[in-house]
Amino acid sequence: MEQRVHQGRNVKRFREMLGIKQEALAYDLGEDWNQKKISMLEQKDVIEDNLLKQISNSLKIPVEAFQNFDEEQAINIISNNFNDQSNGYNYYPTFNVNPIEKWIEALEEIKRLNLELLKTKDEHIRVLEKLLKDK
Repeated sequence: MEQRVHQGRNVKRFREMLGIKQEALAYDLGEDWNQKKISMLEQKDVIEDNLLKQISNSLKIPVEAFQNFDEEQAINIISNNFNDQSNGYNYYPTFNVNPIEKWIEALEEIKRLNLELLKTKDEHIRVLEKLLKDK
């Protein structure tokens, strides 16, 4: 069972991805083209090479893309490789956090803050004692 690439469907896919309307493509291809003719072209399994070259120039996409792109193969490749993390996304993150280390860090921060608080309190006491002596 040999699958064939549907060149017309590929033209339509790439055209739509680029946000180009059938009328605009028809205008680029010349006077004897219109929206209906583009619609019929996009239904063809195989498109003549010289016409594919014109479409390629208009859409700025290589001819080979229209000739070789197979949606089913692309979907299979994407679905088979989606979760192997080669795409840069980590869908199953691993957290290297040791809760005991975090707890110790928090305790150290509490100690530091308490020492600062004690220093400030001692300074206040000294200032108050000095004020009492001066009176």
